[in-house]
Amino acid sequence: MKKIKGMMSKNLMVKNFRRMWPYIKPYWFRACLGVALTVPVGALDGAVAMFLKPFMDKVMVDKQPHFSALIPFLIVGFTVVQGILLYSSNYLNTWVGQKITIGVKRKLYAKLLSMDTSYFDGNNSGTILFRYSNDAETASTGLVENLKKFLSKTFSSLSLVCVLIYNSWQLAIIAIAVLALFVPPMSIVRKKMKDILARTVGNVSRVLTIYNETFAGNKTIRSFTLEETFQDQFKTATDLTFALAMKLVKGTNWLSPVMHIFMSIGIALVIGCGGYLIVHGTITSGNFVAFIAALMMLYSPLKGVGNNYVAIQNSFLAIDRIFNILDLEPRINDHPDAKTLTEIRQGIVFDHVHFSYVPGREVLSDINLEIPVGKTIALVGNSGGGKTTISSLLPRLYDIHKGSIKIDGTDIKNITQKSLRQQIAMVFQDNFLFSGTVRENILLGNKNATEEAIWHALRNACLDQFIKELPNGLDTEIGERGILLSGGQKQRLAIARAFIKNAPIVILDEATSALDNKSERVVQEALDNLMKNRTVIVIAHRLSTVQNADKIVVINDGKIAEEGTHQELLKKDGAYAALYAMQFKGK
Repeated sequence: MKKIKGMMSKNLMVKNFRRMWPYIKPYWFRACLGVALTVPVGALDGAVAMFLKPFMDKVMVDKQPHFSALIPFLIVGFTVVQGILLYSSNYLNTWVGQKITIGVKRKLYAKLLSMDTSYFDGNNSGTILFRYSNDAETASTGLVENLKKFLSKTFSSLSLVCVLIYNSWQLAIIAIAVLALFVPPMSIVRKKMKDILARTVGNVSRVLTIYNETFAGNKTIRSFTLEETFQDQFKTATDLTFALAMKLVKGTNWLSPVMHIFMSIGIALVIGCGGYLIVHGTITSGNFVAFIAALMMLYSPLKGVGNNYVAIQNSFLAIDRIFNILDLEPRINDHPDAKTLTEIRQGIVFDHVHFSYVPGREVLSDINLEIPVGKTIALVGNSGGGKTTISSLLPRLYDIHKGSIKIDGTDIKNITQKSLRQQIAMVFQDNFLFSGTVRENILLGNKNATEEAIWHALRNACLDQFIKELPNGLDTEIGERGILLSGGQKQRLAIARAFIKNAPIVILDEATSALDNKSERVVQEALDNLMKNRTVIVIAHRLSTVQNADKIVVINDGKIAEEGTHQELLKKDGAYAALYAMQFKGK
């Protein structure tokens, strides 16, 4: 069983290296050169040890003076050459490692951008940061660094073993036999590490999430006096970090002392047997000193094998996690024969649409809705009824489970996602603004927009006067998430971004609900400008903002309760009339 597990582990390492090869391939020459330089670096260890034999025999025993002057110079010369090669190797391997890291990070980021909205719903920010950034660093740099160390130590060990055999094959058998004792402890350590490192990854992700939430939610933390709560959360997470770190030390750091004991046993046996061989003339004193020097050089790196082994296993586990991510497939994909949507002539149809975020808990049930081109449809109803979900299904942020959504008679699943979303502009209740300038955020709607088009969008968004008063105008920094702007200014900037996109379909999801009355009036004016000559879906709680819609649809508990114009629904005296009476009671 152990043999099978060992073979599986080796096969996995080979598989991971093969999968990393496309990222190494562009830099293979430099990688090979950097790795090749480790060969003489390691081999020269044996040369230095080898010089001790003639020094002992010719100088210490035979008293030949010319050797006493020559050998030290040769040792220094070899060491200088070794140092130059080591520097060159380190430089090349670091260069290659960084290039591979960048390549892996770019691939992971492209994968992140391709993932569905549901993927982000199910993963916290800490997990995303750690697995898409830290793992790439650990895997790529670790792979090159460990490969360099492995080859350097391998050739160093081979050259030193040759020195051992050359000086005394009898003592070499003893020294090499002791090395076999190292294998079982390393196997035990590997098994213990895997589970601990997996739990460590999860906990580090949790710590990163707490940092992110503290940054993004700092106002909420202060207003609700949550400092102690978050301090306790952070303490719990860091306590677990400490516990896992100590568990890793407890489970792995005994390896180095054990190796040290095994080495002392090997050296003791060699000294004991070596004395016997010298006395009986089998080997000279020079042979013995050269042998001991080579043996110490061979054994010394193994003293820290525990730490190196942990690093190596960490790199391979990071590679496993990376390819687990790269093997993920988005749930929403373009059909092989998907068409490009260039214009909308007739309208949108929801045909018996069913949807659920979690299997068995339906959020939308049998939704039938027609939205003619150029018309404004308002979705109203109780909170959690499914209004926002409907707006998320049209651009395929999620895929429906039953029924169909069609544009001009074509199922949106048969339209490319890119062209579909290019036809839709969305303005949310809490619009995400990116760090950068006003200009950069507006141009997200159309990166090729002219200066004239930008100012036209700002005028329609009722934001032009405010921008003119800013110290740097369009090039004013707005801070991360637009922190330097007020709520109304953020909304109007998002509206300007939607304007410049000039999409035929506009979705307004509670675009004014978080604003005060004064800000709402200005933003509503901007929205009215945006809605002209477009197909519009408005989601609103405030019925005063949707009374002029061509059709109002009441969504309650995932079903359409009723639909019609404002006046028609009031006459029905149903769900809409009840909502209206509740909001305007006493006015």
